[in-house]
Amino acid sequence: MAGLCEGGNEPPGSLKASKERSVFSGGKGMLFKSSDVKERAHERRSIPSRAGVEFRKHRNEQDTGADKCKINRLCRTKHYGLTSSLVRQCIMENRRFTITELSSHFPQISRSLLHEIVIKHLLFKKMCARWVPKNLTSEHKMQRLGAALIFLQRYHDDGDEFLDSIVTGDETWISHFTPETKQQSMHWRHSGSPVRTKFKQTLSVRKVVYTVFWDRKGILLIDFLPRGETVNADRYCETLRKLRSAIQNKRRGMLTAGVVLLHDNARPHMARRTAAVLTEFGWELFHHLPYSPDLSPSDFHVFLHLKKFLSSGERFGNDEELKSLSHAGSIQRR
Repeated sequence: MAGLCEGGNEPPGSLKASKERSVFSGGKGMLFKSSDVKERAHERRSIPSRAGVEFRKHRNEQDTGADKCKINRLCRTKHYGLTSSLVRQCIMENRRFTITELSSHFPQISRSLLHEIVIKHLLFKKMCARWVPKNLTSEHKMQRLGAALIFLQRYHDDGDEFLDSIVTGDETWISHFTPETKQQSMHWRHSGSPVRTKFKQTLSVRKVVYTVFWDRKGILLIDFLPRGETVNADRYCETLRKLRSAIQNKRRGMLTAGVVLLHDNARPHMARRTAAVLTEFGWELFHHLPYSPDLSPSDFHVFLHLKKFLSSGERFGNDEELKSLSHAGSIQRR
């Protein structure tokens, strides 16, 4: 066997002999070296098959796409600053632009790149306008500023005596059934705990008008409007007389020191008959600004907590039960 191969005279244990032991039968008694076998195998692999042609075609397409991505990245790096400035200019001219409208102005830039420029580079966020009950004019704003300066000046001159003389009040509706708020339904649970559901509930049709007057020391008067009546000038003047009696009984010396009444500019509050009663009492009226519900102390310090106190899911059978619990809730808050 060794004589049939070249280098058969080499010792059997030599390295050359071990390399040449590997032979390939090519048919008709022909024997080849391992080097010949490798060459023939390489020739076989070099023959392009159909599958190989398709694979190389797909690979070339991928290489071409990668090259295009590289080119796009280079162009993006080169012109990113200029494009961002142009996009900023368009947005500043019309802040209601959408990405689709921007893409029509910049057809050479993809929508994804435009979105990246607007959100990540220019740091724009598309947000809705804030709803306010009234658009204040310059005159209204000056009135608010003037009232604030007057209040600060009075407090600077009189100190706590001025705060002790302020009496404020307002009216609101309270229903026989007040559903709990979403915040009240919050509770601690684990991430795997079952999710609780809450369905929408409406306020009860049966309701009463709740009137309260208070100062910095506590509640002075709680009054309820009888059914079938409305808050008009005559009814409000009657409530002011009840308030005067309550101040006389609960705040000794306050009527002598002087009362500063703060209420909103509802029509019964600003009627001529109401002004005449306040003049008769000798009370000072602190001007409440028009279209300024945010400056009403009762809405934030009394009514908000009273309705939260009543929203226990309990349905009251009559007005007396509702009045007693409302009175208790007001006393507890103050």
